[in-house]
Amino acid sequence: MENINYYEITPEIKKLADKCTSHTINPELYSKYSVKRGLRDLNGQGVLTGLTEIGEIKAYSIDELEYIPCEGQLFYRGYDIEEIVSGFIKDDRFGFEEVTYLLLFGELPKKEELAEFCDVLATYRTLPTSFVRDIIMKAPSKDMMNTLARSVLTLYSYDEKADDISIPNVLRQSIQLISLFPLLSVYGYQAYRHYHDGDSLFIHTPDPKLSTAENILTILRPDKQYTKLEARILDIALVLHAEHGGGNNSTFTNHVVTSSGTDTYSAVAASLGSLKGPKHGGANIKVVQMFEDMKKNIRNWEDEAEVGDYLHRLLNKQAFDNAGLIYGMGHAVYSLSDPRAKILKSFVEKLCIEKGHTKEFVLYSNVERLAPEIIASEKKMFKGVSANVDFYSGFVYSMLDLPVELYTPIFAIARISGWSAHRLEELINAGKIIRPAYKSVVKRKPYISMEDRENN
Repeated sequence: MENINYYEITPEIKKLADKCTSHTINPELYSKYSVKRGLRDLNGQGVLTGLTEIGEIKAYSIDELEYIPCEGQLFYRGYDIEEIVSGFIKDDRFGFEEVTYLLLFGELPKKEELAEFCDVLATYRTLPTSFVRDIIMKAPSKDMMNTLARSVLTLYSYDEKADDISIPNVLRQSIQLISLFPLLSVYGYQAYRHYHDGDSLFIHTPDPKLSTAENILTILRPDKQYTKLEARILDIALVLHAEHGGGNNSTFTNHVVTSSGTDTYSAVAASLGSLKGPKHGGANIKVVQMFEDMKKNIRNWEDEAEVGDYLHRLLNKQAFDNAGLIYGMGHAVYSLSDPRAKILKSFVEKLCIEKGHTKEFVLYSNVERLAPEIIASEKKMFKGVSANVDFYSGFVYSMLDLPVELYTPIFAIARISGWSAHRLEELINAGKIIRPAYKSVVKRKPYISMEDRENN
């Protein structure tokens, strides 16, 4: 048999692909049958598919059954995220571990409870013997989300109670994954750079006395050094990404898969597959890439006219990737503002000063101010447009010298807390398997025998 390249798009595959793409559904049928594409209506209101006590997003107020856009708010277990972050800053402490406790257990911990929980996280922040050598360092993937998902699925083999979905066991598995995600992500990146780029390989062990944010910087950097502000703003980013209601794609995926009764590792791997998509977790990478192109093509970053002209060209598919999008602007739910973007921006300027990027901050601020007006002038809008959390998170990660390959895994390191809380909630409430309906719009056809097919 002739040797073939299994990864080549052969003429045979191309021919079969053409058959696939010849079957498209008339977009008008979605309106005809009142199908909510993406499970959302034109105003961004989601179709209710469940109840939750974990996260809540508020983007509208209701006045006489009319939805009126308002400043966005995000609540963790009923607590406003802006007040939560303010508490961390006031007391000068890291917050991700505390938010994880809140999401999992539904209440804010006391000092002793938080200290005990941090000790538990530190205890589980150890990979099985030879896991780094045998799993992470062999056949390293170019995509760290793939590495992360593969590692999670492999941990199933090391767990004697992998299929036990009792609440105590699932909680144990969840806490272990929350603890291990930083190691799986960073070690996966270092293995890839070592084998594909020839970089020196170093594996730092985490420090049980440090926060999650501090440990990420410690195990990532060759000298283990970081400033207090660097660790603080990374911690805030983790806090803001930890949860976003049950309706986001990766969390809903977790609910769907969990409802089938499957194991924790499979449910989390499914969520990772969702988050890997550029429409979900990879959006901040696009923002950074867009701004890199912007900086090359705009001579004066303070000139609003020149910045505005570039934004017009973006929308008209004449700049960057010609997709017609201003990345980082707009959100599926938020309208007037994304509270996470507002919070992150309040720290960005301080980091810009420390890192010497004040000119870039001016550019980001100009784009944030001008983009909504330009989008509204060129596109039919059903709701307001504002900067979302991805607008500033990628900028933050670039200033922290985090490699682009880890941008989405950082998201996962944070969101595993929310996924775990939602998985536990789905199991505790023991609902039915989630099975949404699809309406068939193909006409009934009589069966055609092979002989008749050949003759016709």
